[in-house]
Amino acid sequence: MPTIYKICSASAWREAERRGAYTGSADDLRDGFIHFSTAAQVAETARKHFFGQTGLFLIAIDAEALGEALRWEPSRGGALFPHLYGELDLGAVTAVHDLRARSDGGHDVPELAS
Repeated sequence: MPTIYKICSASAWREAERRGAYTGSADDLRDGFIHFSTAAQVAETARKHFFGQTGLFLIAIDAEALGEALRWEPSRGGALFPHLYGELDLGAVTAVHDLRARSDGGHDVPELAS
């Protein structure tokens, strides 16, 4: 089971739990898809897009459970990133981790499955 990851605010995730689906961040809504990262991409995504932010969760998702709505498309440096065209059904979520901020603004990324 390939695992992909989403970084989001705790408040946005709590709202998704209440609704039963995650519809995406403001950036996701603007771009028309939900941005995800592979295990190897999470640390750089956190640094580039979430530096200095607190109150974040790292959501682990079973990529296969997303079906054809998940597409792998080139992004940063030409690397392929997973993009979901539609809502994230919470049934595909395998784990929710705290993404702890350090005093230097970076984050402690937990050991992740690929």
